[in-house]
Amino acid sequence: MSTIAAGLGKRKAAQRLVDLAAYVLLGIGGIIMAVPFLWMLATSLKPDGELYSYPPEWIGSRLAWENYRIIFEEAHLIRGFFNTMIVVVPTLVIGLFVCAMAAYAFAKLRFPGRDKLFLVLIGTMVVPGAVMMIPAFIMFKTFGWTDSWKPLMIPGMFGAPIVIFFLRQFIKTLPDELEDAAKIDGMSPPGIFLRIVIPLTKPALITQGILSFNAGYNDYLGPLIYLNSPERYTLQLELASFSSYYVTEWTLVMAGAVVALIPTLVLFAFAQRFFIEGIALTGIKA
Repeated sequence: MSTIAAGLGKRKAAQRLVDLAAYVLLGIGGIIMAVPFLWMLATSLKPDGELYSYPPEWIGSRLAWENYRIIFEEAHLIRGFFNTMIVVVPTLVIGLFVCAMAAYAFAKLRFPGRDKLFLVLIGTMVVPGAVMMIPAFIMFKTFGWTDSWKPLMIPGMFGAPIVIFFLRQFIKTLPDELEDAAKIDGMSPPGIFLRIVIPLTKPALITQGILSFNAGYNDYLGPLIYLNSPERYTLQLELASFSSYYVTEWTLVMAGAVVALIPTLVLFAFAQRFFIEGIALTGIKA
């Protein structure tokens, strides 16, 4: 018995060492990941003349809170934020619902050519976005959609292959017995989708919603290509107004980046539990 107890004690000690090493490595990794954000915050509070001091200093001679006042006075950040919400939120809600329908069809419904069609869908994911940029611009210009939010909204409302793939992998983990029981009760496929699949897929939907929101919220290239009128500028274009061909006001750029980061931090804080659950469960069942 003493030998067994000693062996168990050694295993527990070894496990504690492994856990400690893991926590140390994760802590070091967390600090490394936090350094750019802390530097951004520190730069946003520096007087402009001390930005290029050498050796670099984390904290300037004083905290230049006026940088935040200037960004709200010189750039229309509030207007840019609401313009961004107008573009992102409807596109996100409609596009996510369309992707969920397609994912349910690929995961649970049986129809001729389903697997081949899914392979074609997956194949579109390898096409670089830069390849489609010029044809898309010519097409939208022909439609008369340039200098409007339509090119930024309408394509996204038809879904995205990566989102469909992500949701399909999650829906495939749902037990088929739930669908069979619903069919026995006389429920149609739309009813199964709305009353069973959607509620059970909430973690994956929230996860993908966060990822899609961040992609749309931080999109700079799309608005830059299609928007010309300042009153339609999104938040990212407003932030870019502090950078010109000859000079970039980095203290103001960093202050604007800190302000722009707040909504995404708040969103992640409220949806963190669903985000982790959605990431953890997706892809368990092939």
